[in-house]
Amino acid sequence: MVTDPVADLLTRIRNASAAQHRRVVVPSSKVKVAVAKILAEEGFTAGYVVTDDQPQANLIIGLKYTGKAKPVITNLERVSKPGRRVYVGYRDIPWVRSGLGINIVSTPKGVMTGRQARKEQVGGELLCNVW
Repeated sequence: MVTDPVADLLTRIRNASAAQHRRVVVPSSKVKVAVAKILAEEGFTAGYVVTDDQPQANLIIGLKYTGKAKPVITNLERVSKPGRRVYVGYRDIPWVRSGLGINIVSTPKGVMTGRQARKEQVGGELLCNVW
């Protein structure tokens, strides 16, 4: 049983990109789909598809690589964990790698990037950093 589904998602993406797989398949959930959507919108992944398999739907994420087969995603870092939740106000959302990376925040208005959360002036749980 997985106690932290978001950390499991990040680890699977990290491992698949290190092994240079074209895609990664994970059990689907609303939060995972929201994270995959943000990664695709920000250009870190090639896109995602949610299958309607039974009894558990799957989330398939396409991975992107640069010309020399280097993964676009250099690192994924889980910030808020089940044992230590990290909540931030919109003024306290940190910059990732001086703006080269993104952080993903779960807010009352939904899961969004740190940049969007600052713009909408809403804080929340700091899920992860990606660069």
